[in-house]
Amino acid sequence: MKIQLQWSGLISLLLLACSSFAQTNWYTGKLLRQDGQHIPFTFEWKKEKSKQVWIIHNAAEVIRVDNITADGDSLLVQMPVFESYFKIKWSGTTASGYWHKAGSVKNQVMPFTAEPASQPATVAAGINISGRWAVSFTGGSKPKPLSVGEFMQDGNRLSGSFLTPSGDYRYLQGYVDGSAVYLSAFDGVHAFAFSASIADSSTIKAGTFYSGASYKEPWTAIKDAQAAVSQETVAMYLKPGEERLNFSFKDLNGKTISITDKRFKNKVVVIQLMGSWCPNCMDETAFLSNYYAQHKKRGVEIISLAYEYSTDWDRSVKSLRKFQQRFNVQYPMLITGVAVSDSLRTEKTLPELTPIKFFPSSIILDKNGKVRKLDTGFNGPATGEHHTLYKKEFEATIDELLKEQTTN
Repeated sequence: MKIQLQWSGLISLLLLACSSFAQTNWYTGKLLRQDGQHIPFTFEWKKEKSKQVWIIHNAAEVIRVDNITADGDSLLVQMPVFESYFKIKWSGTTASGYWHKAGSVKNQVMPFTAEPASQPATVAAGINISGRWAVSFTGGSKPKPLSVGEFMQDGNRLSGSFLTPSGDYRYLQGYVDGSAVYLSAFDGVHAFAFSASIADSSTIKAGTFYSGASYKEPWTAIKDAQAAVSQETVAMYLKPGEERLNFSFKDLNGKTISITDKRFKNKVVVIQLMGSWCPNCMDETAFLSNYYAQHKKRGVEIISLAYEYSTDWDRSVKSLRKFQQRFNVQYPMLITGVAVSDSLRTEKTLPELTPIKFFPSSIILDKNGKVRKLDTGFNGPATGEHHTLYKKEFEATIDELLKEQTTN
């Protein structure tokens, strides 16, 4: 499959429907991998009142990047939420440089290029793959549970996402060229690309998932309207004999907040386990912040417990402030002081639980402070009806707990 040649059509195909194409500065950005493949994304590069701005598009998601400054003979493009940035040089109508992403142990650096998008010549899609698919990712030595693919196809244009037991791959966009499938996304942390071949109306074969600078994994899919993701492998539980949590951590201002504080007494409390490095946590934070603004007067409280890349206090505060400000978070965001990579992260923070396996996860307490529900993963807005169902179940749980009487 000529993925490297075909990716150039990914962005441009979407522009066919854009009537203002000639008046806007649409670009194809490419993150160059070690194996010669690349991960593309589409963005507008324009000036607003003499200020340079990027508008990154991932299907329905729009990411505004307006922290662009001069750095010697280069431009520094800071992503708005995560610890990542581009350092690039402009030459005529093209740009080149590097993308830098902070990590828990070392930073990842990938070469980057950008050039004006052009309209491709594509082969009409022979089969429409819209719908739900049972997806098998087969990398590694151990079998993996089935994932779910949700795709929406309009002509050649394609969008969708993959749901896994630990969350979803967020907003993917791409196209179908004859029988070849291409999807990709870039959000500041995730740099994903997927290629595959449509065998027939119910089979996708020879898929490859590309992530970051070097990771890749085979995948295949079978169309299945009843496909579902099992949470069994990622579930966490209360340990025998436990029914409450007992923790105290500092908020972003250095003030110690405890679950036993008066603020949470006789309230239904949602505890979000998250990290500022986690795109799915970003989606969940957007949802929870909006929910809290609408329902806090009913007797609902929310607390975020952050497990960051490092135990560096200043770095953690700086990263979490981006979340707090971007989503107008009005509930406490607490820094656990334990790195997400720490194998004893659960024992050091929430010893009443079996291991925390994935982020985000959430814990819901009733008005008596007892744990009533533990939920792993989060179906974000890119998953369509899965997200709608998640919100419906979340709201129903809270509503039922609010009706209960306290015994304290």
